[in-house]
Amino acid sequence: MKIAIGCDHGGFEWKEAVRGYLEENGIDYEDFGAFSTESVDYAPIAVKAARTVAEGKADYGILICSTGLGVSMASNKVKGIRAAVCTNTFCAEMTRRHNNANVLCMGGKVVDRETALQMVDIFLHTAFDGGRHQRRIDQIAQIEDGTL
Repeated sequence: MKIAIGCDHGGFEWKEAVRGYLEENGIDYEDFGAFSTESVDYAPIAVKAARTVAEGKADYGILICSTGLGVSMASNKVKGIRAAVCTNTFCAEMTRRHNNANVLCMGGKVVDRETALQMVDIFLHTAFDGGRHQRRIDQIAQIEDGTL
């Protein structure tokens, strides 16, 4: 398994915690930054990480900004990405099971460290349920201009 991770300055502390989790668990990753708490724009980082997932060079992405909202909006612009902002472990589980999300987004100022790491663990180890949910994923993939 390989993970694309990235953050802006608002998510740097939790990204570093996620890096530690990945290293402790022997999970390969590519870090797209930020590399400090110095202010940076989140969109270029989120898009680079998302493209890595969309191109199959990483299995999943984990993106963190202050709220998780900005990185999710930017990464969802990449075709093939299903990024979900999660604020608790239930959301992390269900977005994998029902939405087959491939990018976990979270807010460094929204969730605490323990919850963030629990969500990462759940997200990376929960399988997609398939079945009726696949039809819905296929419908999302068909949306190009706001119509289905």
